[in-house]
Amino acid sequence: MLNVMVEHRRLGLDATYGALAHPVRRAMVEQLRIRDARVTELAAGFDISLAGASKHIEVLESAGLLRRTVRGRNHHLSLDPLPLAEAATWIDTYRAFWERRLDALDALVRRQDR
Repeated sequence: MLNVMVEHRRLGLDATYGALAHPVRRAMVEQLRIRDARVTELAAGFDISLAGASKHIEVLESAGLLRRTVRGRNHHLSLDPLPLAEAATWIDTYRAFWERRLDALDALVRRQDR
């Protein structure tokens, strides 16, 4: 069971990092961090077609980074921060690793300076 959970988490991280790999998608996430927007409003901020923007939105949505609410003909988008929190947690484990390594290096250099 643990292996299934680890695999599910890895796939989630793969989707999150894959979605964030493109600068347009990162900019879209940043805009939605500030405020929710309709698809057309979000797309208007980029020098790409509505169809192109929609493809980027679909990638973000597939990664679980966006929630879409349909009201009539309007599609409203909001940011779902949970996948970002999971990605940050994963990165933080490596931050702690490197901090320990750098602290050890600092201690070694200080001992050698004496």
